[in-house]
Amino acid sequence: MYYVYILACADGTLYTGITTDVARRVVEHNTSPLGAKYTRGRRPVRQVYTIVCVDRAGALKEELRIKKLSRREKLFLIVA
Repeated sequence: MYYVYILACADGTLYTGITTDVARRVVEHNTSPLGAKYTRGRRPVRQVYTIVCVDRAGALKEELRIKKLSRREKLFLIVA
């Protein structure tokens, strides 16, 4: 099972990614060099959205769909 997640960064920006273990990935983003380069300079990050996908292909498609959304649309997605 794969998850698509959105993180809120300390500078107010949003980061979207996919993983098989969201909790581990959030820890990596906050403390490890395994976190994305984008989030390393924007720590701490917190998880604000997660959706479950059946397979990696579906997760990649959902991640791409979310990344194409405007910031406003992403914030609406998070709140809804």
